[in-house]
Amino acid sequence: MTTMKHKGYDADIKYSDDDECFIGHITGIDDIVGFHADSVPELRAAFEEAVDDYIEFCTDLGRKPQKPLPQSLT
Repeated sequence: MTTMKHKGYDADIKYSDDDECFIGHITGIDDIVGFHADSVPELRAAFEEAVDDYIEFCTDLGRKPQKPLPQSLT
């Protein structure tokens, strides 16, 4: 399976038939960071924004963002 990647983070993405949209979250970290979109281009933008916002949020709190575990350990 191919996943979206941005700044070293990966996304787990599913399609919700009930909601008729893509739902994703950042994998490999303990923090919960989710995003959603109606199309693949919107999904990529939402994922990249979620990663960037997560990094900025952690910085604003004065803590380092969690780094994803290596793929072989997740």
